[in-house]
Amino acid sequence: MSRKMKNKVITNLEIERIASEGKCVGHHEGKVVFVNQVAPGDVVDVRITRGKSSFMEGEAIHFHEYSKDRIEPFCSHFGTCGGCKWQHINYELQKNYKRQQVVDQFERIAKVPIPEVLPILGSEKTQYYRNKLDFTFSNKKWLTLDQIRSGEDFDRNALGFHIPKMFDKIIDIEHCYLQGGISNEVRNELRGFALAKSLTFYDIRGQVGLLRNLIIRTTSTDQVMVIVQFGENDPEGIELVMEFLNKKFPEITSLLYVINTKGNETFHDLELVTFAGQDYIEEEMEGLKFRIGPKSFYQTNSEQAYELYKVARDFAQLKGDEVVYDLYTGTGTIANFVAKKAKQVIGVEYVEAAIEDAKLNSQINGIENTLFYAGDMKDVLNEAFIEKHAAPDVIITDPPRAGMHEDVVNMLLRLAAPTIVYVSCNPATQARDIALLGEKYQVERIQPVDMFPQTYHVENVVRLTLKS
Repeated sequence: MSRKMKNKVITNLEIERIASEGKCVGHHEGKVVFVNQVAPGDVVDVRITRGKSSFMEGEAIHFHEYSKDRIEPFCSHFGTCGGCKWQHINYELQKNYKRQQVVDQFERIAKVPIPEVLPILGSEKTQYYRNKLDFTFSNKKWLTLDQIRSGEDFDRNALGFHIPKMFDKIIDIEHCYLQGGISNEVRNELRGFALAKSLTFYDIRGQVGLLRNLIIRTTSTDQVMVIVQFGENDPEGIELVMEFLNKKFPEITSLLYVINTKGNETFHDLELVTFAGQDYIEEEMEGLKFRIGPKSFYQTNSEQAYELYKVARDFAQLKGDEVVYDLYTGTGTIANFVAKKAKQVIGVEYVEAAIEDAKLNSQINGIENTLFYAGDMKDVLNEAFIEKHAAPDVIITDPPRAGMHEDVVNMLLRLAAPTIVYVSCNPATQARDIALLGEKYQVERIQPVDMFPQTYHVENVVRLTLKS
């Protein structure tokens, strides 16, 4: 079936709506057709790239009509870079579709009565809203078809983002609209310096090359962390690069590097070296300081993180005498944020280093009513744990995209806390878990929050209470 349909051209396909994962949908001869980089209201010719018995996927090759909701993308890399896939759709429509995504997931998966989903909390910033970006060095720069056909000898070194579905091809980023401050300047100056000094860019297939990865983190307090990953242990080359950054950008708060000769770019198991400044930066929220180390997790949209945490705190309806369990607490941001309104907050997280950060964040803010434990949630949250601590009045849970393990859901049902506040970056797995919790709980409020403008991703907060 798929071979017969591949490369088939469907003409005058009307794009009807946005579906999951940001793809748009049309219909042809009773089948759903998924198309990227189009907008509802576009009329296009589509070349089929994949076909199944019930659906097809394709790419737009010609536009007959443009949607009234279409706008001009602001980034020169749009359509090639894997980020900001909704730049061509106005922000009001983006918010509407994100809210509808939550509605659809809960109606299809949750299978419990739900109240009307509240209007989504939009982001004041739709550009330069991220506080963390990862850029990859590569000697395999992505070239356009026209560049390849020209026969010119292009420099193949690049510093930028991976091309979707091409792990070894990197698009050389000139200007990124995701992160403000000195981010673009640091990236471009470092690339220029590396080229001028003939430093080697990483070869992901051969796993050789000095310069491998660049991470830039910023805060709302104007602090900057820069981490350079080196793919080879070359002390002279490392010193050259780090000294350049230190002199060129004295405003960097925390300048670090790591030597990573593994098969992947993760460095949580590696030693980081502080070349200049301190080994952390600090974020601030309602007078609380949150220390962020190179291995620490922090929500990547600082302003919207504050809005998200305010919703979670509001949904918890704390009066000051409650015991709160904060599951998947990370570095304890939510736990410390709500602590002043609770009797005690107990946080549990898988990553031990994150728990150490959580304890430190309580300490530097003078918060004395928090406890933190590290371990696999399904193993830590057991009968012995419950016997050791007071039963929770409120449970706040913020699991990863995969949602909660079934054992954790079952434990929540046994605990039967009066209130659960479920924060999620994946409404589908959230709805799945809530279907299981529906045995004892009812959904009272649903609040989507837009953390990532120009993308299809949506954060969602749900308040659940025990059935009477």
